[in-house]
Amino acid sequence: MERFDNLPEMDLMRSEKMSSVQLIMPVESAQRAVLYLGDLGLLQFQDLNADKSPFQRTFVNQVKRCGEMSRKLRFFKDQIHKAGLMSSAHPPLQPDLDLQELEVLLAEHEHELIEMNNNSEKLRQTYNEMLELKMVLQKAVGFLVSSNRHSAAEETELDDRVYSNGDYADNDYADTASLLEQEMRPGPSNQSGLRFVSGIISKAKVLNFERMLFRATRGNMLFNQAPTDEQIVDPVSTEMVEKIVFVVFFSGEQARTKILKICVAFGANCYPVPEDTTKQRQLMREVLSRLSELEVTLDAGIRHRNNALSSIESQLPKWTNMVRREKAVYDTLNMLNFDVTKKCLVGEGWCPIFAKPQIQEALQRATFDSNSQVGIIFHAMDTVESPPTHFRTNCFTSAFQEIVDAYGVARYQEANPAVYTIVTFPFLFAVMFGDWGHGICLLMGALFLIARESKLGSQKLGSFMEMLFGGRYVLLLMSLFSIYCGLIYNEFFSVPFHIFGLSAYKCRDTTCSDATSIGLVKVRDAYPFGVDPSWRGSRSELPFLNSLKMKMSILLGVTQMNVGIILGYFNARFFRSSLDIRYQFVPQMIFLNSLFGYLSLLIIIKWCTGSQADLYHVMIYMFLSPFEDLGENQLFWGQGFIQAWPFLILIILLFAALVAVPWMLFPKPFILKKLHSEVLVSVCLDIVFLDLVRKHANGGLAVSRSALIGEKVESRMSRANVTDEIFVVVARRENNNDLVLLFEIFFQRFQGRTYGILGTSEMHLDMEPGSAREHHEEFNFSEVFVHQMIHSIEFVLGAVSNTASYLRLWALSLAHSELSTVFYEKVLLLAWGYDNIFIRLVGLVVFAFATAFILLMMETLSAFLHALRLHWVEFQNKFYHGDGYKFRPFSFALLSDDDD
Repeated sequence: MERFDNLPEMDLMRSEKMSSVQLIMPVESAQRAVLYLGDLGLLQFQDLNADKSPFQRTFVNQVKRCGEMSRKLRFFKDQIHKAGLMSSAHPPLQPDLDLQELEVLLAEHEHELIEMNNNSEKLRQTYNEMLELKMVLQKAVGFLVSSNRHSAAEETELDDRVYSNGDYADNDYADTASLLEQEMRPGPSNQSGLRFVSGIISKAKVLNFERMLFRATRGNMLFNQAPTDEQIVDPVSTEMVEKIVFVVFFSGEQARTKILKICVAFGANCYPVPEDTTKQRQLMREVLSRLSELEVTLDAGIRHRNNALSSIESQLPKWTNMVRREKAVYDTLNMLNFDVTKKCLVGEGWCPIFAKPQIQEALQRATFDSNSQVGIIFHAMDTVESPPTHFRTNCFTSAFQEIVDAYGVARYQEANPAVYTIVTFPFLFAVMFGDWGHGICLLMGALFLIARESKLGSQKLGSFMEMLFGGRYVLLLMSLFSIYCGLIYNEFFSVPFHIFGLSAYKCRDTTCSDATSIGLVKVRDAYPFGVDPSWRGSRSELPFLNSLKMKMSILLGVTQMNVGIILGYFNARFFRSSLDIRYQFVPQMIFLNSLFGYLSLLIIIKWCTGSQADLYHVMIYMFLSPFEDLGENQLFWGQGFIQAWPFLILIILLFAALVAVPWMLFPKPFILKKLHSEVLVSVCLDIVFLDLVRKHANGGLAVSRSALIGEKVESRMSRANVTDEIFVVVARRENNNDLVLLFEIFFQRFQGRTYGILGTSEMHLDMEPGSAREHHEEFNFSEVFVHQMIHSIEFVLGAVSNTASYLRLWALSLAHSELSTVFYEKVLLLAWGYDNIFIRLVGLVVFAFATAFILLMMETLSAFLHALRLHWVEFQNKFYHGDGYKFRPFSFALLSDDDD
């Protein structure tokens, strides 16, 4: 074991050693110190103001200012996006600004933009109104004047009929002239009271608008409409909409009031159109002149606004990053407390031990740059809190670590399953997915993602693409292992190839062509690597492959479960828990290997000897009738004698499996109860010892080690096995009469638990109000026993169910192979049997789509999820607690857009 202890530690095997630290920072250098620590990203701060709301904290005003600046920056970003401006490749250099200067500058830019937007909106609204008026003038005039195609005779006849009869509703008249033509002329037509309302409305509302007008006027109106020649910008949605020009003819003031109200309700814009043709032409000229002026003004305003946005856009990333960093700094400062003098900020947190020199160097730079006269105090703290878990990963190992963390973050210094997951996860995936043709397709996808790693890493990807890109190296290993297992299975899109030489079998009859009906005979040595291609299509193909893959699944499962139990041993050894080694690791190894280890041994012997023994019969009658003669199911010499003799291996294995269950269940809870009783005795003796020290201190006597040992301390040391480090401390301070203060801050460890020696308050330190140290719960024997019983039952039942669960390797491998065979034979070969190029192309397309979407996407996802379950449940539950919490350092590199 000493040889293993001297080996260098693996970065991923156990999490980084962490240290609880405290920082005491002068106010003048605190902000710069936190800024430098954010750049470093190796210190996790603890919130010492968790009981306060965000509005009760010290730097709430600064956080509000940063939040307001973030709002302004988001406003600029939206305006730039709406303007459609492209980011400049080489932004001009600008002098660095502090936070106050940036705040003033952002306020000026916001005020300028808001003013320009308001002016532009007013101009745009006026322009739209002029444009709509122009369209109304163009279309409505046609409804108000008679057509030029009328002859002079027809007009004279029409006038005679109108003036003689006064009936403007005559049918002939309605077919030849507009209704308002009488109103436009002097005479009785003006006395008839006919009026009109002209305007413009959205095309989507015109049908309902006409229906409402008809109902409101009881049909006493005439509605004319004409589409506009161009679309108009909607001032509300800023989208191009298609509109309709309308003219409503009516009679009476009451009808006019109703029509105007309906126009307002439907959002129709009404524009007056003069009846005089001369006035119409004059109004049109004025409108066109006004439109020309507005276009020039709008273009100038847009250019000015775009120039202002371009100057902002060039500095927007820099300003956004600066505000985000400052806000993060003040959020972190709000987690700190002031000391009693209100001149220093006190912070606590966690950092990796290797990062201490870097943190100290950053704090020294902060002190120097802030011209502070007082340095920053940075020192380690003693604590009983569980440290956070931190693994140093890279772009290759991070994806595998995320797979493990998705189940649960490792407990501090616990063995990390990610070390083994890097190999076992893609391998178990490949066992289910094995096809070297499909593996090559996955490999090309993985190589594409890796080749464009730098470009894709800087882009904002969708959720699916981001997940795929993050797991590019997982996909790479899965594809490589799939090619390897596909070569073993000898499947290339379900087609076997003679890659490594000639087949060991041939047809029994030289004239045979159908191996399925004739059968095969062995003519040479076994195929050198993988499955012989002659098995494909033979009568024994399915039984042979089923037997091979099922037994291989059991071997892989038992091997991986044993690795998990062994990792549990290394965990117990690392944490110096002899109880877990004696009463958990040993019985678990005995139980698992007494049953399924023996089964794995029989499988290997059967493969090596070529025996025809039925392992189902061997294992079942191992329990039902261990003394029965095995007959043809005997795998090796002496097996029948071993299984028939009750005091030999078989009975020993069965007996060991039965004994292992109570071995796991009973000893550990009772031993823990006994150890807890000894700890209680130790604590009580600590109280007696402190009373003795207080008595000597109050009496003004010098305390020596011999005097202390002479008064009932030897019993405490012998029964509780406590080191005499405390006496060394006392001996060094014999001349100090105030020894009580010394013992109030002294802690000693016993059996992995921390106890404080009582001080003058007669109260345990763990129970002091506001103490940062955790209070250990009272030992509950019934709870410990029930927990151990559940754990034991879970392992016993899990040993059977987990072994059976590994048969999914066989099932999914068989399903993938058969599905691929179906697509190849029933789609591609069937289409290729026709002497028609169109049918062949259709078959090829269907085969390609089935391979891409079913075999390469759905089957990949299925095998991935099943491999995930085998690692989370069958492998990790043997040793992995996963109840830790991640190390989340204060780092600017980890800030996201959501932190604005």
